Amino acid sequence: MRRLLLLRHAKTETDAPSGRDQDRRLDDRGRRDAAQLGDWIATHPPFPETVLVSHAVRARQTWDIAWEAMKDRVAAPQVEILPELYGADPAQILETIRTATVPADPKQLLLIGHNPGMHEVALMLTGGGDPAAAKALADNLPTAGLAIFDFDVKDWADVAYRRGKLVQFVSPKLLR
Repeated sequence: MRRLLLLRHAKTETDAPSGRDQDRRLDDRGRRDAAQLGDWIATHPPFPETVLVSHAVRARQTWDIAWEAMKDRVAAPQVEILPELYGADPAQILETIRTATVPADPKQLLLIGHNPGMHEVALMLTGGGDPAAAKALADNLPTAGLAIFDFDVKDWADVAYRRGKLVQFVSPKLLR
């Protein structure tokens, strides 16, 4: 069994001072939401063993703030910053998931990235699971939205579209 957590970065400023999209930072709500999601993850095992994060500032900030909220309660995961997650389409995200074996072979994997790719891959991975979660996820993966999937596979390389069981969908709005 493998557990995949897909987390979209939290809410950001409209424009970065540099003018570059990848430099956009979290706004106040985004920082609160990232901390709230970190707290939620820390109270809902199993916990990610490996975290793969887009190199965009907002994705890295989302992880840093979430980790700050959970670090005293969970074992430290291996964290990798992956430029290829920035702007990734579903096929690229699936390939990242399928190759998430180096150097460790995690049973629980967290990806932090961006829409539209994260939302699209979440929809494409869903092959069953919680109907209410699927309905909530159908329209959007909002900022700081988290989709949790279980895959009945022995290896990440066997993860495929429509093979995931959507276990839960969480967002700051749903946690309020």
